Formats: sequence, structure tokens, C-alpha cells
Amino acid sequence: MRGYTYEPKTGETVARARGLELQVSPKKTYEVLNAIRGLDLERARTILEGVVEGTTAIKFRRYNQETAHKKGIGPGRYPKKVAKQLLQILQNAESNAEYDGMDTGGLYIQVASCARGRITKARMPRAHGRSTNWNEQTTNVEIVLAERSEGAA
Repeated sequence: MRGYTYEPKTGETVARARGLELQVSPKKTYEVLNAIRGLDLERARTILEGVVEGTTAIKFRRYNQETAHKKGIGPGRYPKKVAKQLLQILQNAESNAEYDGMDTGGLYIQVASCARGRITKARMPRAHGRSTNWNEQTTNVEIVLAERSEGAA
């Protein structure tokens, strides 16, 4: 992942932040980003903090095989590790918006995307001098914040 995947239109002011090669699951990250995409910044932060505390479940739409149902949402989980990383990226994006002079009270998540990152190859020792491949997935995350226009509510 060389640069940002989203290029703003001419005259559009956005704040961007990304996390490269985070040691979190790409599948869980995909589901959490689907849950917060399009939400106001404060609402998204509240949801992610609830996931970290274990009070708010994230609905799993795609990667939900053998996933227990949570009350009111269907199949869901509490991906706490992903939520902690995304809270840091949201904080960075908000700081970038503040630096650019944007109104941080009216921000929403315009783009939230992830892609698989590099696989960290490792070996796990086993019995009798053997070893097994142990490959760690990484994820690249990109978040773009924008101000809501006056016409949209």
C-alpha cells in the first residue's frame, strides 16, 4: 500500500489517517469498518469504546459462520483488539482535521477501508525438534473524515 486509496475532489477538505501493517485480523477489521462507515465521529467513537468494554457487539454480515447471535443484532462479536487500533486511527484523523482548521464537531467518516497487509512469516517450535509455520496476518486501514454539508442532516 503506497499511498491513500481515496483522493478528494478539487476544493474538498478532508482529514485522512491510516494504519499500516496492524497486527489485527483483516476479516474482523472489515466488519468493524462496515459498522462505523458513514457515522458521525462521536457516534463511531462511542461504538468502538463500547466494543472495547464488551457492552456493544458488532454485527458480522460476511464472516459470520459459527458466530453466536447477540441480542437485537444477530450474529456478532466483540473484536476488542481491532476496536483499540481503530480508536487510535480515529484520534489521528481528528487531530489532522483540527490541524487543517476543520470543525471537529461536525465530522463524519466518509471513507473507511481496509486491505490485507504483508504476512509475517514465523515458525512455532513443536515436539521432537520439529516446527510448524505460523503466519501472522496484518491489515492496512484507511479512514477519511469530512464535514457534513449544511443540506445533509
